[in-house]
Amino acid sequence: MEGDAAHHLGRVLRAEPGQLYELSDGKTAWLSRIEKVARDRVEFALVERIAGREATLHTTLLLAIVKFDSFEWALEKATELGVRAIVPLAAARSEKALLHAAEKRAERWRKILLEAAQQSRRVSLPELKPLEKPEDAFRRADGFKVMLSEKAEVQLLKDIMPQQARGAVLAIGPEGGWTEEEFAAAAGAGFQQASLGQLILRTETAVVCALSNLNYALG
Repeated sequence: MEGDAAHHLGRVLRAEPGQLYELSDGKTAWLSRIEKVARDRVEFALVERIAGREATLHTTLLLAIVKFDSFEWALEKATELGVRAIVPLAAARSEKALLHAAEKRAERWRKILLEAAQQSRRVSLPELKPLEKPEDAFRRADGFKVMLSEKAEVQLLKDIMPQQARGAVLAIGPEGGWTEEEFAAAAGAGFQQASLGQLILRTETAVVCALSNLNYALG
């Protein structure tokens, strides 16, 4: 291990020879023992292969940009819950100042995904897609497609789930909700509207609740 990761492990975490860590190359995971710690290099010996953790359901999260602390918390939890790809959305009701700053945060967001994947022993990282307009992301979505809605007349998420699905696309809007134009664009792309119940949830809470439901029912 070299570079920033080795510097952090050796200088910040004070790693020492003999300590055990889990390492992954994006395909397999290994229990490894530190052999040598240098200034910007840490050498390991592979001890044994360990089982990586990956969700069986291929889930893509279409997530509207919200305040960055909430958005980043949602990224972390979505990674722990097994999403394979995350598409930040420039929704009509996302704050314009946040949208202008979003592209500059991409590297920070990838680091959050990496750290969350390491903590949850995921072998592979979720793919972070570029910022998109909702209508473009909706059009490219494939699989069981669902858009969360606060409308009183829509069915509960648990009631519209298919018995089997290999993939799911979950669209979650900003704190102000989706516009009628965005609902129409999603419907035209084959999305079904669904509710998580009568409670009004923050965006990041809705991410955890909806992904947990999908994993339980389909994964």
